Amino acid sequence: MTMFTGLGVALATPFTPDHALDLPAFRRLVRHVARAADFLVVLGSTGEAATLEEAERDALISACLNEAGGRPVVAGTGHNATRTAARWTRRAADLGVQGALVVTPYYNKPTPEGLVIHYRACAEAGLPLVAYNVPGRTGLNLTPAALARLWEIPAVAAVKESSGNLAQIGEIARTLPPGKVLLAGDDALALPAFAVGAEGLVSVAGNLLPGLMKRLVDLGRAGRRGEALALHHRLLPLLDALFLESNPIPLKAALQAAGVGSDAVRPPLVPASVATRACLARTQLADEVA
Repeated sequence: MTMFTGLGVALATPFTPDHALDLPAFRRLVRHVARAADFLVVLGSTGEAATLEEAERDALISACLNEAGGRPVVAGTGHNATRTAARWTRRAADLGVQGALVVTPYYNKPTPEGLVIHYRACAEAGLPLVAYNVPGRTGLNLTPAALARLWEIPAVAAVKESSGNLAQIGEIARTLPPGKVLLAGDDALALPAFAVGAEGLVSVAGNLLPGLMKRLVDLGRAGRRGEALALHHRLLPLLDALFLESNPIPLKAALQAAGVGSDAVRPPLVPASVATRACLARTQLADEVA
């Protein structure tokens, strides 16, 4: 499942100032990111998928596929109701995506057996699945032991690890079955994750700097430690600033400053504070695309 290696970018969803979907801005963003990304992720946490209507989901998937320039497109299809997650995964497959990002069910706190049932239901759509572990949002940590059970489902091809726990990431890498892929889910932890065995990154900063994030990923995967560390240190102030408030609040402010859409986020999120904007302004970098 090599489509899940390298740089993936978790795309933001631009809105107009009155919170309507801004498809022209989204198309521009996809074209900008696709210059450097290895694959694109639409309808993830960064894309504010939890606030989108089903017609909007379809429109974003279709626009992403049309503008991706042949890059694989992975659609977020997770939901805490198994039937809804399975239906959304089938719909994404019908629209033509190459993979589905399926977050662990949030709020419900299922047991490992419940997780197996959930992912098996989503697997019926026939797409490669990326299991998404982000316990800070879901209230559930996908442990290495629970993940080992999901690996038994052939469609579960990769895991996006956003726990922030490097020891856990290392254990997943140590026990990774052949043919499965470990993806880092935090920009600031990409290099440590590569050091212990990750093969790709799903990036937030890639919305702004796809060329530089692609270079960071390539250097990290190639083991070019000195060059990778120098670039990591250069990027780190921005990577930290993008999480001063809940993602994608700072990202939306940075994209607005870059001329891509407004800073609007859908309630209950609110636009970035003055302090966050000032910090972002101090971290401006010029992108580099080969």
